[in-house]
Amino acid sequence: MKNLLDDIEDILLMGPGPSCVPQKVYDALSKKTLGHLDPYFIKIMDALKEMLRNILNTKNTLTIPISGTGSAGMEACFVNLVEPDDKVLVIINGVFGVRMQDVATRLGADVDVLEFPWGTPAIPEVVEKKIKSTHYKIVSIIHAETSTGVMNPVAEIGSILNGSDTIYLVDVVTSLGGMEIRMDDWNIDALYGGTQKCLSCPPGLSPLSFSDKAMEKLYSRKTKVPNWYLDLTLIANYWGSNRVYHHTAPINKIYALYQALFLIFEEGLENVFKRHQENHKYLVEGIEELGLKMLVDEPYRLPMLNAVSVPEGVDELAVRRRLRNEFKIEIGAGLGPLAGKIWRIGLMGHTSKKENVTRLLNALKAIL
Repeated sequence: MKNLLDDIEDILLMGPGPSCVPQKVYDALSKKTLGHLDPYFIKIMDALKEMLRNILNTKNTLTIPISGTGSAGMEACFVNLVEPDDKVLVIINGVFGVRMQDVATRLGADVDVLEFPWGTPAIPEVVEKKIKSTHYKIVSIIHAETSTGVMNPVAEIGSILNGSDTIYLVDVVTSLGGMEIRMDDWNIDALYGGTQKCLSCPPGLSPLSFSDKAMEKLYSRKTKVPNWYLDLTLIANYWGSNRVYHHTAPINKIYALYQALFLIFEEGLENVFKRHQENHKYLVEGIEELGLKMLVDEPYRLPMLNAVSVPEGVDELAVRRRLRNEFKIEIGAGLGPLAGKIWRIGLMGHTSKKENVTRLLNALKAIL
């Protein structure tokens, strides 16, 4: 029987995720597996929690990786914080805001949505008016909307909610590791991320953090958390000082996340953010030289996810197929109403290098 793993190609990952993985992170995955309650593994867990607090700029005790992808992080936040009939506001300007709405609705929340056109950011003044019209238990938003390449004004909305009893829930899946996040300063109460984007770690974990206010809401629930696997009242005991068994943690993936964060801090956060911004600028200049246009206006563009409008008369799928088959480069397609209208080019983490941008631009020039 042929082993299919023998024929995996070396593809330059420049889509919306996953990103390229450094060799040291691959090496970490192959380290000897320890038991999930082994004293040395617990030492690694504690160091990992501290690195997550540092990259998120938070003092939150419950700052841990959830065993699952970013979508598990989203579900964990909602399932622990939402009770039936809670008033929830979801701010939507892309696919992942729609997913938040779906998750909250499935939990029996009374969900309102505030929508903005895809490709544009939420407007703080409009959000403030909506928030003042109703008392919401939770307000949620995507920081870096992966489906459009838009950066939302998370800090400004956090300022609006400052001093209220509303829980502010933010998705940082795409922004984590690629741009600054100041959880405490921005009054964020609950957030979740992913490992496979700017952290350049294979998918499978979702960093999550809850403020004291979020923990108070969790522990004052009138009903039990409806999902056992994602119940943070149980998981917190495993990641806390008690180390009470809950589930077998994905040990080697935790090694990999530890190593990925170690590399980021070794490079220096400011240097990492600067590298993402510089390579984004280099890509945009090259895209415009090819006669292509960016979807998002300059002030609201993400440095790690670039939405490029497909020119009239160009078969976007054919371009992506040639990039993959001939040039061994992966980029992403548009989603929802943007399907067929944009390419999504990722410059995330280890992928964000000038030589990778040059390689993509040369390939696009050859194809177009």
